[in-house]
Amino acid sequence: MVDRNMDAFENFYKNKTVLVTGHTGFKGGWLTAWLKSLGANVVGLSLPPDSTPNLFEVAQIDKGMISVLGDIRDSETLYGVIRKHNPEIIFHMAAQALVRLSYQTPVETFDTNVMGTVRLLDAVRRHPSARVVINVTSDKCYDNTEGGYSFRESDPKGGHDPYSASKGCAELVTEAFRHSFFHSAPSGAERVPLIASARAGNVIGGGDWALDRLVPDSMRALSAGQPVRIRNPDSIRPWQHVLEPLRGYLLLAYRLYQEGAKFCGGWNFGPYAHDSLPVRDVVTLITKHWGNGRWEDVSPKTQSDPGEAKTLRLDCTKAITELGWRPANTLNDSIRDTVDWYRAYYQDAAADPSDLIHQQIHRYLQRTFEANNA
Repeated sequence: MVDRNMDAFENFYKNKTVLVTGHTGFKGGWLTAWLKSLGANVVGLSLPPDSTPNLFEVAQIDKGMISVLGDIRDSETLYGVIRKHNPEIIFHMAAQALVRLSYQTPVETFDTNVMGTVRLLDAVRRHPSARVVINVTSDKCYDNTEGGYSFRESDPKGGHDPYSASKGCAELVTEAFRHSFFHSAPSGAERVPLIASARAGNVIGGGDWALDRLVPDSMRALSAGQPVRIRNPDSIRPWQHVLEPLRGYLLLAYRLYQEGAKFCGGWNFGPYAHDSLPVRDVVTLITKHWGNGRWEDVSPKTQSDPGEAKTLRLDCTKAITELGWRPANTLNDSIRDTVDWYRAYYQDAAADPSDLIHQQIHRYLQRTFEANNA
């Protein structure tokens, strides 16, 4: 079967004004690059990149777009961007995105992830140019009691660390605004903004240099000829290439815009169950595709280290059956593409990171087409 949704994207996003918050980040950078290739007029609002190197600079994400460096916690800046540029579609991805960092900066984490979402949705309420808003949260938004089962969209939200709790709160904020302010068109507006939230798995891909993430830590170590130091090798996560959930976000925004409120609410975008694997298996695949290297377990010997959930899995039945989205990559595909990107960056002086992004988008769409026509 031909993926009619993806076929429509090129025409759908062309010339539409799309706001991406967090466009200087890893996922935001990939989404911005994809939207620009689809002909969208992209506006970005974000803090400056928080690592060196970073995808935003090495891939020149700011070329061909309007890039505003600002803080979503600043209501005046946020409202000013929306009022000035009148985006039709908003992807809200600005966040403090690291679990371990949230233990060090809990106030900043809650302020960014919860109140940043409040300020964005309030700006949309005050200036309802947007037809569609996608709030990107996390698989960690669920109340994880370590039952080992795959979380469904209807499961309770929660979190036992500041990051996870902040994402659970952001989900509650999104629902509260949708029911309180976006159930009918504001005074003077032709239509009501349509709001949905998206929850992805553990995303990997080229151009992520954040600290305390498995792939960036692995690439730094392997490129320097050092062993990969990992914590909690038995922890299970829903690993997926960055392009998988981004295709879900793009598809969700498209279906909301075209077909309306039945696509509001929360959506999971994760891998098939057999690709939710322990950290040790993933790092073994990483070293295999790199061609050499080894890993060592540096798990804490005491309970003083900040804790993370042992098992996370997502049930994506809703997205598969109702939205028409399904994973196109195997985990092996995702790791191979990720390692290839970093190998080119570290070992090929002529490699252009921007070209690498577009080559991988093209190859991924071919893989999507083949999977849907198998």
